[in-house]
Amino acid sequence: MKKYFSIFILFISLSAFAQDPVKDKQIKQAQEREEQERIKEVLSNDKTTNIRKVEEDQRKKDSINATVTVIDSLYREDQFYIGLTYDLLQKRPDGVSQNSFSSGLHIGFLRDFPLNKRRNVAIGIGLGYSMNDYRQNIKITEVDGKPFYEVVNENDVNFDKNKFALHYIDLPIEFRWRTSTIQSHRFWRIYTGFKLSCLVLNKSKYVQGNEKIRIFGNDDFNKLQYGAYISFGYNTWNFHAYYGLNSLFKSDAKIDGKSIDMNTVNVGLMFYIL
Repeated sequence: MKKYFSIFILFISLSAFAQDPVKDKQIKQAQEREEQERIKEVLSNDKTTNIRKVEEDQRKKDSINATVTVIDSLYREDQFYIGLTYDLLQKRPDGVSQNSFSSGLHIGFLRDFPLNKRRNVAIGIGLGYSMNDYRQNIKITEVDGKPFYEVVNENDVNFDKNKFALHYIDLPIEFRWRTSTIQSHRFWRIYTGFKLSCLVLNKSKYVQGNEKIRIFGNDDFNKLQYGAYISFGYNTWNFHAYYGLNSLFKSDAKIDGKSIDMNTVNVGLMFYIL
């Protein structure tokens, strides 16, 4: 009896530690399903992330394209200018010469009106200011309230300073050709045009030792000047030349009975911005 009881106890113990094959299979299937769900969730998250990234990239591209379109619709060039020139007097009377450095300053605004789709051909219309300082040997004095002109022989008279300065309001109009693009501000340009200038201030100054003669508002200077010009170059550096088509003085201004029929040629550099 004890023998059968011992065998029964041993059987019960072994059954407690034994594994149920059906149950094990169910557990394994559940684990596999859980793993598959986890993989699907990861793939779903990755897909969502990729879609969002693609959508964000597309929005950036659309924004860039829209920005380029806006810029292109307002694309203009070279609307502000500043120039430095050397001023030469042409058709000078006998004995008249220039000394030192006769300089010119030119600044202003030119509205750019593109004429083609590429916007590299345009018309420029503007408003500016210029000052031309001519250093020479024509001495200007006043006799009986009227200007009097004489040529000073620099070999005989050692004067300290002699000049006349002319200040103008300028009205330029020009034809413009350039190789510009919307992406680059470095390009070749050729601009040529016509300029009308209105004299707003003139003054002359002669200094020899203690002798100082200043004259303002000399009516013998022509109130209007007009001439043709050209500017060409690449990027920052541009050569500029202007040729005056009429005389700086009226016909009443004379030296030894002959009219001072001098015109001007200005050569130098022109710089453009915006």
